[in-house]
Amino acid sequence: MSDLQTYPAPAKLNLFLHVVGRRQDGYHLLQSVFRFLDYADSLSFRVRDDGVIKRAYALPGVPEEDDLCVQAAKLLQRTAGTRLGVEITLEKKLPLGGGLGGGSSDAATTLMALNRLWKLGFTREKLQHLGLQLGADVPVFVFGQSAFAEGVGEVLQPINLPPAWYVVLVPKVNISTEEIFADPQLTRNTNRIKITAFSTGQVHNDLEPVVCRKYPQVAQHLAWLNQFGAARMTGSGACVFAEYATEREVREVLAQLPGQMSGFAARGLDRHPMYDSVL
Repeated sequence: MSDLQTYPAPAKLNLFLHVVGRRQDGYHLLQSVFRFLDYADSLSFRVRDDGVIKRAYALPGVPEEDDLCVQAAKLLQRTAGTRLGVEITLEKKLPLGGGLGGGSSDAATTLMALNRLWKLGFTREKLQHLGLQLGADVPVFVFGQSAFAEGVGEVLQPINLPPAWYVVLVPKVNISTEEIFADPQLTRNTNRIKITAFSTGQVHNDLEPVVCRKYPQVAQHLAWLNQFGAARMTGSGACVFAEYATEREVREVLAQLPGQMSGFAARGLDRHPMYDSVL
């Protein structure tokens, strides 16, 4: 077995999320802007010569066969026809069901790290295509840049975003994305926008009203954070965030956080930390 190699799996924010339609197969058509944060899970990989893929950790409520890291490794192994395997260690920092893309980010980091460690030489585009088989949010992490996203989240254009810091609050609920998208009251016909409309702030999160109705804790966290600037939910929740120009502003808001709430400060990233080490 090889030495242990460690890589980050950063959080993402959906700076907005519009549901603009639905495909015949039931998948929802979206528009969104993704931004990475300097707040991340950590994944370590030890290459094995025997072809075995296994995880060296337990994730409560997630059986090994349902673990996206394991699924990503097996998909890559199958696609490449390699005889190598891997032992994966995950240090989990991102909340499950939080809308920060934790599982998708872990899967993307697994694809990118093993592409390198197994010396496969797959292109970024090839890894994005494989990532889409694991989940709609996986390709953007492989894409590795702030992105304006369309389709089911896989049609990506790079977008330049101003430097920013974020307060991210973490309600203590685990929200199922499938449950929220299946809700009959979800708005599914928001008008499509161009990138310029995003820059002028004509955006929102279509999933937010559904989540707030089902999960009052999310509504409470939004209401609290809205006192200090425009707050919004990321993805299908549960996390909510607000954007600020400086770290000082973020620290001032977090210093006032009530004892029953939890959250963290994070800086927005222009690129995934692994952007230059995919190949």
